[in-house]
Amino acid sequence: MASFPPSVNEKLIARSRPIGELLAPTSPFDKKCGRENWTVAFAPDGSYFAWSQGHRIVKLVPWTQCFNNFLLHGTKNVANSVNARLSRQNSDSGQKNKPCEHIIDCGDIVWSLAFGSSVPEKQSRCVNIEWHRFKFGQDQLLLATGLNNGRIKIWDVYTGKLLLNLMDHTELVRDLTFAPDGSLILVSASRDKTLRVWDLKDDGNMMKVLRGHQNWVYGCAFSPDSSILCSVGASKAVFLWDMDKYSMIRKLEGHLNDVVACEFSPDGALLATASYDTRVYVWDPHTGVILMEFGHLFPAPTPIFAGGANDRWVRSVSFSHDGLHIASLADDKMVRFWSIEEDCPVQVAPLNSGLCCAFSTDGSVLAAGTHDGSVYFWATPKHVSSLQHLCRMAIRRVMPTSQVKNLPVPSKVVEFLSYLT
Repeated sequence: MASFPPSVNEKLIARSRPIGELLAPTSPFDKKCGRENWTVAFAPDGSYFAWSQGHRIVKLVPWTQCFNNFLLHGTKNVANSVNARLSRQNSDSGQKNKPCEHIIDCGDIVWSLAFGSSVPEKQSRCVNIEWHRFKFGQDQLLLATGLNNGRIKIWDVYTGKLLLNLMDHTELVRDLTFAPDGSLILVSASRDKTLRVWDLKDDGNMMKVLRGHQNWVYGCAFSPDSSILCSVGASKAVFLWDMDKYSMIRKLEGHLNDVVACEFSPDGALLATASYDTRVYVWDPHTGVILMEFGHLFPAPTPIFAGGANDRWVRSVSFSHDGLHIASLADDKMVRFWSIEEDCPVQVAPLNSGLCCAFSTDGSVLAAGTHDGSVYFWATPKHVSSLQHLCRMAIRRVMPTSQVKNLPVPSKVVEFLSYLT
């Protein structure tokens, strides 16, 4: 397992180049925004960026216009100045397929966001349904918002209009994730210790409750083929679920404190988890083996001290779309970019009071949200993937570890395909 002492020679590591920032408005009388930004998200097609400005407000901006504005005007930017340059078309008069900005008042504190796109041929899993309120087309793009009161509100991204109000959780909704296959299956993770599976093509019907967590559920993520769900939570919990049978596959053992974030690699062969124990683990989700460890405190805390306040709690983790880089965000006021082929960060960036992070759809930018409702953006490490790695990703997209081990190829090739070298 790779483990790195982050305090050693970190000044010698390359600093990531800042791209821009979106600052939440500061008004002592406005109780709708300007507090914790727990979630940021990019649309699957790269058309929109969304973030929670704190309390009730979610901002939706066309990402290409926002990014071009950063390049044109430099990193000094605030939300209001961006708004002035972005298109403010009326939702009724503007063309549906032309991105325009929206400010959404969700009515309660926003804890989670997720974009979902529709593929019409992906039918609802609910049979004998002859009538639906919503017919989602090929160009449909939805935004799900998880709220403090346990509700999940579903919005039409192109118009900013509310479509569905899902009510079943009894505590706040901490995380949301859509199945990547275009089926509009949504999974929500809540402090009520459950995960719930919703079918938005069946007008938001709640299909299944996944039980197994004994404490708060902090996060959830689908594998790229939508067959596996990872959920993480308090008391060291990392669970894997079979989403065809809605049954638990296995528990992953290794973390020493609450696990607060998770994400699969683009080929589904790796799973990254972030914990308050100051570590990011990279697992083989098919075997439950820890392949890599990225430490944020050196020496690493022993089990008895792993839960202490040490200014190194890892808050968020995100996998880049090249499958080679991972971003982590910790309480030590640093964002780190790790390579799965290196023992130490390849780039770092300063960030005060960070809470969440996400790579852009093309992987070129990392966005991070903070305690004051703002978002900061950095250029990610530039790397041309080798042909070997591209072939490995192509194979691992369709082949689990058990099948890789049975391939009639040299052992070194099997190790490379299994991310052991």
